[in-house]
Amino acid sequence: MKVSDALNSRMSVRAFLDKPVQGEIVKDILLAAGRSPSGGNLQPWHVWALAGQELERFKSLVAERMKINPMGEKAEYNIYPPELKEPYRTRRFKNGEDLYRTIEIPREDKAVRLKQLAKNFGFFGAPVGLFFAIDREMEPGQWADLGMYLQSVMLLAFEKGLATCPQEAWAIWHRTIAEFIALPPHLMIFCGMALGYADAEHPINSLRTERADLSEFATLRGF
Repeated sequence: MKVSDALNSRMSVRAFLDKPVQGEIVKDILLAAGRSPSGGNLQPWHVWALAGQELERFKSLVAERMKINPMGEKAEYNIYPPELKEPYRTRRFKNGEDLYRTIEIPREDKAVRLKQLAKNFGFFGAPVGLFFAIDREMEPGQWADLGMYLQSVMLLAFEKGLATCPQEAWAIWHRTIAEFIALPPHLMIFCGMALGYADAEHPINSLRTERADLSEFATLRGF
């Protein structure tokens, strides 16, 4: 598979088949992704993978806590800037509208939208849930390294016929995650990721987000 094909075809999947993923496949992906670029070879990524009964136990715990605190626990970092400026604000708004349009949820139906949003915390039905953490002493350069590791995981999964959905939404349940996986206090949860086989027939997986033209983000000189 060409890298360009994988980049162009990979997408965030929000509906998965009830089909298990073998542990050896998950191990192979996480290990191979370790060849991601890393400044000073720090390799600042830390990963936890949950499946089977462990995943069900975790999802049950979150579901119980959502009944008491539906908005979760305050995230340790801003997932988006508090005052998102243009063009980012419009891009984010359009992405949300396009997503809900695929499953015919109108903008005014807040209750159903929140119900769909809550599916994040069941990993959208994926058989594998991943959590990614980073040492609290790390700086922005190492956060970039972690992002490259995430990209590698997603592309390697796609190569093996699997689908993924990176989920920064899990940041609002960092205390519950830390408790469940016994996260060392010097590490900080960054995000989760759903991993499994895509439900190709589900309408929500028909979304293909737009990307900006090169002229919007790149300046080429001397060519």
